[in-house]
Amino acid sequence: MSDRPETIAAARAALRAGDVTAAELTAACLDAIAAAAPLNAFVHVTAEIARERAQAADALLRQGDAPAMCGVPVGIKDLFCTEGAPGQAGSRILEGFVPPYESTVTGKLRDAGAVMLGKLNMDEFAMGSSNETSVYGPAVSPWRAAGSTAPLTPGGSSGGSAAAVAAGLCPAALGTDTGGSIRQPAAFTGIVGLKPTYGRVSRWGIVAFASSLDQAGPMTRTVRDAAILLGAIAGPDPKDSTSADRPVPDFEAALSGDIRGKVIGIPREYRMDGMPDAIDALWQRGAEMLRDAGARTVDISLPHTRYALPAYYIIAPAEASSNLARYDGVRYGFRAPLAPGDGITEMYEKTRAAGFGAEVRRRVMIGTYVLSAGFYDAYYRRAQRVRTLIKRDFETAFADGVDAILTPSTPSSAFEIGALDSADPVEMYLNDIFTVTVNLAGLPGISVPAGLDGRGLPLGLQLIGRPWEEAELLDIGFALERAACFVSRPQRWW
Repeated sequence: MSDRPETIAAARAALRAGDVTAAELTAACLDAIAAAAPLNAFVHVTAEIARERAQAADALLRQGDAPAMCGVPVGIKDLFCTEGAPGQAGSRILEGFVPPYESTVTGKLRDAGAVMLGKLNMDEFAMGSSNETSVYGPAVSPWRAAGSTAPLTPGGSSGGSAAAVAAGLCPAALGTDTGGSIRQPAAFTGIVGLKPTYGRVSRWGIVAFASSLDQAGPMTRTVRDAAILLGAIAGPDPKDSTSADRPVPDFEAALSGDIRGKVIGIPREYRMDGMPDAIDALWQRGAEMLRDAGARTVDISLPHTRYALPAYYIIAPAEASSNLARYDGVRYGFRAPLAPGDGITEMYEKTRAAGFGAEVRRRVMIGTYVLSAGFYDAYYRRAQRVRTLIKRDFETAFADGVDAILTPSTPSSAFEIGALDSADPVEMYLNDIFTVTVNLAGLPGISVPAGLDGRGLPLGLQLIGRPWEEAELLDIGFALERAACFVSRPQRWW
């Protein structure tokens, strides 16, 4: 099917009009996935499950009044537990694990008639910004720099999700965002990535990295699609004590594009030394586009932004060291070979040493260190105090009348796989410099593709919204999307 719809909205319209069946659309997506093996985006293709769900969706569509996601194929990040389908979180230590239960989010999509195509590549336990820490090997961006054949990262940790949507393998995918892992890969690949308010979407059944920061969200081609998918997965969950008991608005219905009178904050602290000219120019152009649409921009201060990255890389590893203690080779997943005479201690040590990759081991060790006696107050408690100050900065800005905040999504466009020195993890961590504050404060944020750099690679702009105001944030993002008119797509090389 050469003319298959490649957005949720287009697929929904075609399915309801009878122009295509869910089975036909699913088959076309499976063919596209098979042809895109060089991208390494899908790591477990669930073709049998997809075909069964497509048939069920077609039956529901024939009855009429089907949910918005009914019959729409989606990709699922490997971090979500899906009954009967492998789930490794990109790690060797979960090798062979097939969850006997369904995460709340993927269960909502299943019940709405969405078709799961398979599981998507990711950094191991979502720890990374380039998808290079995956046990499956790196996912590869469908984009190439002008005049180059060098493989580019699709970003991380939701790199497989970003690559799949950008390449048109599926209309939408689920990602997770702990410090920017939806928004950064979305910016790198020219798609939309939405991180909802912490608690808007259930975390139950999602393999935990840092429990107070993790949040699932949509990765789509358009803002409208993000609104549709968020509406399908949001809502309170009795299985997740951190999910909020708040009504779920009709996010799609809120998309008017009329932002006249809205106040957009431009934080001066995000003007970093050495910011590339292309990023700065895009940021200024984004502010101008919003002003042309009727909004007013004001300079604001978020004074504790400079401490966000070090605070994040204390809090996140600390929570990870606790969450990852459950992987020990006893109950499920990988178990290292043991020598005669080895006991349970040796089993733990050998399994965790062989099962976890270098980046995961690094973060577990850092997290254990900052939580240890004598260092808890010096590092972890201080980082939590900084987190409170960062949250207060945003509260002050919003209390002063700011409706949303505009920043760059990333400090650069996509870089080549292997370009950053693995011996210097800080170089990689700096990719999160514009995004981690949103997770620390629990706010919603969206990356909207807004232009290309001098190498012909996508760049994104980030909008940060008030807590629980995803509808307003999506509407401002919708206005920005219409003004930017980003229609570029990667040229197929795979």
